[in-house]
Amino acid sequence: MSKAFRPVLLIGPLMLFLAAAYVVPFLGVMQWSFTLPEPGVQNYVNAATDPLVVSVFLRTFRICLIVTALSVAGAYLITYLWIRGSAPVRLFAELCILIPFWISVLTRAFGWVALLSNRGVINTWLMQAGIITEPLTLVRNEFGVVLGMVHFLIPFAVFPIASSMRNIDERVLLAARGMGATPARTFWQIYLPMTMPGVLGAATLTFVFSLGFFITPAILGGGRSVMAAELIYLRIFQSPDWGLGAAISVVMMVIVGLLLAVLLRVARPGALLR
Repeated sequence: MSKAFRPVLLIGPLMLFLAAAYVVPFLGVMQWSFTLPEPGVQNYVNAATDPLVVSVFLRTFRICLIVTALSVAGAYLITYLWIRGSAPVRLFAELCILIPFWISVLTRAFGWVALLSNRGVINTWLMQAGIITEPLTLVRNEFGVVLGMVHFLIPFAVFPIASSMRNIDERVLLAARGMGATPARTFWQIYLPMTMPGVLGAATLTFVFSLGFFITPAILGGGRSVMAAELIYLRIFQSPDWGLGAAISVVMMVIVGLLLAVLLRVARPGALLR
C-alpha cells in the first residue's frame, strides 16, 4: 500500500463519523427549512422580516459582542498573570482557569441564580448591610445573561492568548527596555500588538461559542432575554414551526462558518498551537 494513502485510512473513519454525526443531520435541517410547511424560501423571508426574529437576532449579536469583549479582556488579564506572574500568582491564575472546567454549565447557571436573585446572597448581604433598601434586579435580564456567559467563556479565551504570549521573543522586550521604553509603552506598542493574533483567535472562538448558548440565557434570562438558540428551541418544540426554526438554524450555521473562515485566515490557528 502506498504511503500516501495511509493518512487517508487513518483519518477516514473520523471523517465518516463526523459526516454521520453532523453533516447528515444538518442537511436534514436544511431540507426542513425549504420544505416545511410548504416548498420554497418563505421561511428565510420570514427570518429576515419577522420583527420578533429580527429583534432576537439583534439581541443575540449585541449580547455576543459584549460577552466577547468582556471575556477577551478578562482572559487577557488572567493569561498575563499566568504567563508572566510570580509562582504563587501563576498557580492562582491556573486554578482560576482550570476549576471552571470541572463544573457543569447547568450548575454554574443555577449558582449565579442563587447569587443574583432577589433573595440571593448578593441582594441579601447588601440589604443587611444597609447599602440598598430594595433588591437589585440582577437576574432574568441581559445583565445576568452576560455575566453567566462571560464566566463560562473566559477559560476558553485564555488558551489562544496564552499561545501568543508564549511565542513572544523576550529579547524584543529587553531591547525595548534597553532603549528607554517605559513598561507601559513596551506593553502597548510591542507586547499587545505581538499577542494580537491570539486576541483575534480568542475573540472569534468566544463569539462563535456565545452564538449557540442556550442553557445560560434560558436560566439567567428567565425568558426575557431570548437569544437565537432559545428561539430555535421554541419554534421547533413549542410553536411548532419547524420550517422557520430550521431556517434560523441554517442562518446561524452560515454565520458560524464565515466566522471560522475569518479565524483560519486572520488568527492562524496553526501558529497559535505551536
